[in-house]
Amino acid sequence: MVFGQTKIVAPDNKYGVQEDVKAGREAAAQVQEQLPILRDDGVDDYVDRVGARLVDSIPSEFRHSQFQYTFDVVNVSDINAFALPGGPMFVNRGMIEAARNEGEMAGVLAHEISHVALRHGTAQAGKATPYQVGSILGQIAGAIIGGVAGQAVSLGSQFGFGTAFLKYGREYERQADLLGAQIMARAGYDPRDMATMFQTIQAKSGNGGPEWLSSHPNPSNRSQAINQEAAQLRVSNPIHSTPQFTQVKSRLQRMPPAPTTEQVAQRGGSGRTSGGRTTDNRIGDVDPPSGRYETFDGGNLFRIAVPSNWQELQGNNSVTFSPRGGYGDYRGQSVFTHGLQVGIEDSRARDLRTGTTDLIQSLGQSNPQLRQSGTFSNVSIDGRNGLATVLTNVSDVTGQPERIALYTTQMSDGRLFFVVGVAPAREFSTYRQIFNQSVRSLKLNDTYRSSRY
Repeated sequence: MVFGQTKIVAPDNKYGVQEDVKAGREAAAQVQEQLPILRDDGVDDYVDRVGARLVDSIPSEFRHSQFQYTFDVVNVSDINAFALPGGPMFVNRGMIEAARNEGEMAGVLAHEISHVALRHGTAQAGKATPYQVGSILGQIAGAIIGGVAGQAVSLGSQFGFGTAFLKYGREYERQADLLGAQIMARAGYDPRDMATMFQTIQAKSGNGGPEWLSSHPNPSNRSQAINQEAAQLRVSNPIHSTPQFTQVKSRLQRMPPAPTTEQVAQRGGSGRTSGGRTTDNRIGDVDPPSGRYETFDGGNLFRIAVPSNWQELQGNNSVTFSPRGGYGDYRGQSVFTHGLQVGIEDSRARDLRTGTTDLIQSLGQSNPQLRQSGTFSNVSIDGRNGLATVLTNVSDVTGQPERIALYTTQMSDGRLFFVVGVAPAREFSTYRQIFNQSVRSLKLNDTYRSSRY
């Protein structure tokens, strides 16, 4: 029975509910590729049943018919759980093993479900400028993968993925605690089990702490606030431990020990390469470009269509699109051997040709074998005057010749907008058709002024 529960108000959100669904679906596909999903029917069915019981108890004002809540167990030992916009949820095996009863596990699920129901992910993204957000899908996905797999995706810091999109502020954490407690009570659980689970997580923090704590900042008096809320949420004969929970714990104990996320990272992720976008940062065995194109929305600045199996990698002043195997780390630098880079050079050159020449010289500083192989050609880029040329280089990674298609135009404030397409020389004719098609799809917008993309 509910008495004087705290009223929760979802934060303002400039994104539509469908954006949550799309962002979560994109990110979930990457998680499935990068992390080892347990896929044990006995464990999966149990977690699904507990999750469904909680979802059915979400208050009506926070229900979204478009959301589809799913629950997957990740076979890693770290204490962590996370939910994606729109409903996909991932619970580490280590989190289940750390829980002392079903109520404690349900407390973590209820907390994460609350983040989804309150749409905290997109609300958090909406606080940034379009140039910080770039692509809501890319940023949220990058944040999730970077936060979950730790150093598995070192591209996170290299290209500027914003981990702030999942590191919610304390107010969002407080909301998820309180709504989670209310959901637990409605489902027949004692919300105090949520408080004790968080205490368990804190006690196991050790050096650096479980991953869950790093992305879920501790509101002041967390346990006290949850217990105060619980006092207003009377539950008769609450569910604590169950035979099913005990059976699942025993089932997990009989399995080989789960690796840590760091060990998964060192092995290169889950090892699965089924379709869809991945964030594998090993160069080699490049996936061929998809014949299907998807449009990337760069906030208020530009839109561009690229092959659907190319991953977007956010940078401070650019975004790179590349297939799996076509980008990664080399001698501490993030490089790509196949793909496109789109960005802005904060140049105020007097004309387009001068600005483009300056850009080529700048590129040559880090690529000493870079040469312009021909003259400039006049092209149209979204109805604007543009230039195109081809450069030659020798890849630092492969040691083989590569060719670079460079396209430039000027924004109304004088900044240089550029597209750089890179491919090995022997594959350049194929990739140039892709580069040209992407450039033809470009739509530019000068209404937003910023010195950074």
